[in-house]
Amino acid sequence: MMSTVAEAITAEIDQLGIADKHPGLAQLAVTLATSVDDPGNATAQANAARELRAVMEDLRKLAPPAKDLDRVDELAKKREDGLVRARRA
Repeated sequence: MMSTVAEAITAEIDQLGIADKHPGLAQLAVTLATSVDDPGNATAQANAARELRAVMEDLRKLAPPAKDLDRVDELAKKREDGLVRARRA
């Protein structure tokens, strides 16, 4: 089943966890996505899509860093923990 742009944008905003900290920008993204979904004026759709892309780029930059650590992050954390312990000794 194909989802709408508005549904996809809402899901991404939820995943980024930014709606509470930046509600105006998040709502603007959803409104623009709804405009992209509207099959009316193609020029308006293109303009909304361009603005949506810019707003989502801003929201992604404002999102907190991902909490999932990859292997490199884990090794860096272990190294830092070891250096902290060595400084205390």
